[in-house]
Amino acid sequence: NICPHGNVLKLYQNGISRLSHFDWYFICPRVPNQLRRRESDLIIRAVGEPDTPPKGTLDPEILIWCEVHNFVLLTNNRKSMPVHLADHIAQNRHIPGIFIFNPDMGIGETLDELIVIAGGSFDGEYQDQIIHLPIP
Repeated sequence: NICPHGNVLKLYQNGISRLSHFDWYFICPRVPNQLRRRESDLIIRAVGEPDTPPKGTLDPEILIWCEVHNFVLLTNNRKSMPVHLADHIAQNRHIPGIFIFNPDMGIGETLDELIVIAGGSFDGEYQDQIIHLPIP
């Protein structure tokens, strides 16, 4: 499991393919700390830090936050996130994208995948979509 403390949320700014311009947001401290060690150029924040949603923020509010701040969401919430995304879009809202963790991937594999995605993504590539890791 990526994070033993429940859902892992990871947000990064979409639209800029250079790794140093991505921002990341987590609930669980384990993953961001490892990513900080591997990619020190990334801007990484954890839940509850200044200017980020507090712990316990509901998914619909997270989606609005992502939209307003132009962030992509990374979560292990496979069950309700498709419903929340559909509701979000039905309200004529948008989100740069949502990535879903693969529970069969280890932390190292997941970090590698996210680094590749951050380095090779382009503006609007994942808008209003849910993408399951790993990307084929």
